[in-house]
Amino acid sequence: MINVAILGSTGSIGTQTLQVIQHLTGYRVYGLSAYRDIAGLARQIKNCQPQIVVVSDRDSARQLGNRFNIKTAHGEAGLLELAADPNVDIVVVAVVGFAALAPTLRALQAGKKVALASKEALVAGGHLLAPYRSQIMPIDSEHSALWQILDGKNSETVESAILTASGGPFLYEPKDLSRVTVEQALKHPTWQMGGKITVDSATLMNKGLEIIEAHWLFSLGYDQIDVVIHPQSIVHSMVRFVDGSVLAQMAVADMRLPIQRALTYPKIGKSLVSRLDLASLPELTFMRYNPERFPCLELAVTAGKTGGSMPAALNAANEVAVNSFLEGRVAFTDIAEIVKEVIDKHQLVLDPDLAQLAAADEHARATALSLVEQLGRKG
Repeated sequence: MINVAILGSTGSIGTQTLQVIQHLTGYRVYGLSAYRDIAGLARQIKNCQPQIVVVSDRDSARQLGNRFNIKTAHGEAGLLELAADPNVDIVVVAVVGFAALAPTLRALQAGKKVALASKEALVAGGHLLAPYRSQIMPIDSEHSALWQILDGKNSETVESAILTASGGPFLYEPKDLSRVTVEQALKHPTWQMGGKITVDSATLMNKGLEIIEAHWLFSLGYDQIDVVIHPQSIVHSMVRFVDGSVLAQMAVADMRLPIQRALTYPKIGKSLVSRLDLASLPELTFMRYNPERFPCLELAVTAGKTGGSMPAALNAANEVAVNSFLEGRVAFTDIAEIVKEVIDKHQLVLDPDLAQLAAADEHARATALSLVEQLGRKG
């Protein structure tokens, strides 16, 4: 029996991971963690009967422990404990934001396989996680696709990787993005995701973060990673080889496919995902993105190339800016402006350890919040 711990079990990736585990034979849920959704976690405990659950605060942990007669822990210490639990075989990391980095690193150091959905961990601390890349299995449609294409290939035969982006809800309209609403930004044309990642898809910051991820996951130079807009979201990634050939991975837009691949690798089994009907596919189109319309992508690439603590600052600023937009405190176009100003002001640390990354994250958040308040006063 393969024991799985899911960090961030009540979010979109966490709930879909539970669906996949229920479908698979030989897997069981050993541990769960959640931040705010205690009611959702309680339902999962009832259905999955894990051995341990982790929540953000002591009182919720005590209440759940008494209600279900189950071992509980709380806070970051609890996450780290679950990530390194000797009974766990696979740790699914679906925690949102910088908070994913420490438990991801702890799980890898403990020799666990990590099914990583939290791109912020690689973005902020890729240089810390890269030595363990053979243990990391990406839960992301684009990186899972690259992983599948590159599996068993000689790296010297790879010319470049091509990530596809849907373009989000604002690929063509409206022309004035400063007036778009939160509701409009959350209407992704092909994927059902959480609020933060959906807004990142609308700004194309998501694709910039994925470029940084691909750099660390597959040891690719930034000049070897390209992005094309592909509105149909059927081709998830492509690889161009030195002989000029291009291999593409195609599938329906369903996150349960990369989740299952991460959990069962190197085995491939039947999944819950609908099959792609090639004869009924719409026209598949590809185009270049407009950097003036989507400045966040270029900001992310610049931060990635700069390296050190800069990607952590970028990530922190983006989290604050996106959350502020979702709360109605700033405009959609303010997201890029806030991120740019934060990274312009950032004091770079070239080879940061975990504590220095945490300090960079904290400082960047404070700077971004200050900018949000300034924008609010102007508004």
